[in-house]
Amino acid sequence: MPTLPGTHRGLRCPGRGRQFCLDTGTTHRGSWGGHLHPLSVLLTSTVGTPFSPQAPRGHSGGALCPPALWEHARATQCPPVPCWVATCPLALCRPGCPHRPAPLHIWDGVPPGWAHAGRVDPGHPLQLTFALRQRGTAHLARLVEAVSDPQSPRYGQYLSLEQVRDLVQPSPSTLMTVLKWLQGHGVEDCQSVITLDFLECYLPVSMAERLLPGAEFHRYVQGQRSLVRSPLPYTVPAELAEHLDFVGGMHRFPKEHKTVSGARARKDPPLARASFHLGVTPAILRQRYNMTGGDVGLLPNNSQACAQFLEQYFHQADLAEFMQLFGSGFAHRTQVDRVVGHQGHGKAGLEASLDVEYIMSTGANISTWVFSNAGRHESQEPFLAWLLLLSNMSALPWVHSVSYGDDEDSLSLAYMERVNTEFMKAAARGLTILFASGDDGAGCRRVHSGNHTFRPSFPASSPYVTTVGGTSFKNPFLVTEEVTDYISGGGFSNIFPMPEYQAAAVRQFLRSASKLPPSSYYNSSGRAYPDLAALSDNYWVVTNRIPLPWVSGTSASTPVVAGMVALINDRRLQRGLAPLGFLNPALYQLQKQGLGDAFYDVSGVGDGGWMGLYWGLRGFGVF
Repeated sequence: MPTLPGTHRGLRCPGRGRQFCLDTGTTHRGSWGGHLHPLSVLLTSTVGTPFSPQAPRGHSGGALCPPALWEHARATQCPPVPCWVATCPLALCRPGCPHRPAPLHIWDGVPPGWAHAGRVDPGHPLQLTFALRQRGTAHLARLVEAVSDPQSPRYGQYLSLEQVRDLVQPSPSTLMTVLKWLQGHGVEDCQSVITLDFLECYLPVSMAERLLPGAEFHRYVQGQRSLVRSPLPYTVPAELAEHLDFVGGMHRFPKEHKTVSGARARKDPPLARASFHLGVTPAILRQRYNMTGGDVGLLPNNSQACAQFLEQYFHQADLAEFMQLFGSGFAHRTQVDRVVGHQGHGKAGLEASLDVEYIMSTGANISTWVFSNAGRHESQEPFLAWLLLLSNMSALPWVHSVSYGDDEDSLSLAYMERVNTEFMKAAARGLTILFASGDDGAGCRRVHSGNHTFRPSFPASSPYVTTVGGTSFKNPFLVTEEVTDYISGGGFSNIFPMPEYQAAAVRQFLRSASKLPPSSYYNSSGRAYPDLAALSDNYWVVTNRIPLPWVSGTSASTPVVAGMVALINDRRLQRGLAPLGFLNPALYQLQKQGLGDAFYDVSGVGDGGWMGLYWGLRGFGVF
């Protein structure tokens, strides 16, 4: 089996075939040149005493449900089961359940556009990801708050990946329990990450279905793409419940974040002396956001990145042509410096071309990486694969632009909470993670009772990322003031409470807004997003050597903002300051202080983007 970039196959003992390495002192070198120590060495060094197996805590028994009970649960449509903890599917149907009750999702079935193609052969290979329960997450949250708050004496004092590992790595009991469980079922081909909190394992379907009772693996197709997923919930023994957050590669289907096109005329009269244009280009962005030709990166130790999923690829030739057409006014690069993952050689994707061309236009002359997570293995989750890379690379770009999302109500609580922790790990290291807010406004969830609600998107609703919405020029052909782009995603999370850093701004917004939707449509006490916004309408993009106009979406505004943040980092690094890291505490403090050079309110609110703000480089001086 191939080894993912940055991952390690150090879980087998040298000279012992395919057994897990639990008792040797030999170290193994990973594919990035770092060392992954065998578990006995890690457990001794991190705990302080030699490891000895401990009995699992908090559970007794561990017998799986009899088939009759499983069938009964299906027939009676038992309330939602916690797919990763339930000893049986009746765990939440009866009082006194020993498992923690959590509002986890019912898997809603196959998304539109995917067709069922039958059961998978028992010998078909799978790639599953086991998210091991972490320690120290409360301490991690406090640390993120301290290093991200400009008022804190610890502001900018970020951790290394190894320090993050020492804080969150699973307990010795968790590591031993999970590895023994896997080994007991014959699962031997596994690899870990530096932080030891993920295991990626390769195993045949028959073994996976024995390991995770209840699961049945089926193939689904969409055009030329094929995925293997289980339409049924899985279970794990009770003694595993406190050691696993979830198993990836089981249920979630990737959701594409598509760009849209089409010019939209406005009736508003143009402002005086506004510049005429035929679409947004790097020159228009620099004019609007007060960036001169001299606002380019200068330092070799600064970098930025965008992540691409679902067989979306860019072409270096498109980037070179784009810069030839639109980059004459500023120093720039015409090559991506590093691609992490598989870069295909087929047709370029519009989304990928947009990301690369515009992060390298606002973040001009800054070293740029592309994380390409195509999901080429049928059971792989591309977004999860990207998260694993963040946990396995000691040197990463400071800024990451991501256009990806799912509906909150399609994901389990355990999954979202764990992904939040991964974002906290990134924030503790000083990384800025920006997510597009989506292009469906506030979304709509239609329920049978008729009480429809808005539908928040995740990770846009995560309190540990900076979410970017979209704006349009008030007159689409003039460089004028901006209004909210009607497609821009926004709203309030139904899962995550409002973080303190934005509470005052949201309260002020709710008090002063002249027109709000019915309060029953949204959770006004939830995490509000987006955090800021930039132009997202009518972009020029070069893809497959063809210049295309009128490309729109928050997939455009997000790399634009990411490039600006990378440029600010460049200035800060020149002055001996730390990179910005997790932006939100600083952003809302600036907004509260009324620093107009950094923020401007956006009027003309559409379906989403209620908290829309756009941010220009005139904010340099306040960081």
